[in-house]
Amino acid sequence: MKTKLKLFLLGAVVGLVVGFPLGINFGRDEPLLSNPFAKRDIQQRVKESVGEKTETLVEGAKEKIHEATKPVRKEMEKRRD
Repeated sequence: MKTKLKLFLLGAVVGLVVGFPLGINFGRDEPLLSNPFAKRDIQQRVKESVGEKTETLVEGAKEKIHEATKPVRKEMEKRRD
């Protein structure tokens, strides 16, 4: 019983030591084997954040414009026929 408990605790410790840095890198979308404690450049973080948000806003604006111009396009198609 004691050996099973020791093996379990050893496995948990090794799992934490290996899994924690991998989890940090996975959450940051960095290569898994890179240094998880390295300071990331503030410019790079801002650039990534703004890029993602801008892309989302542009896609949303495209959809809204497409929906707003639907009636006009239908009317134009009726006039062509």
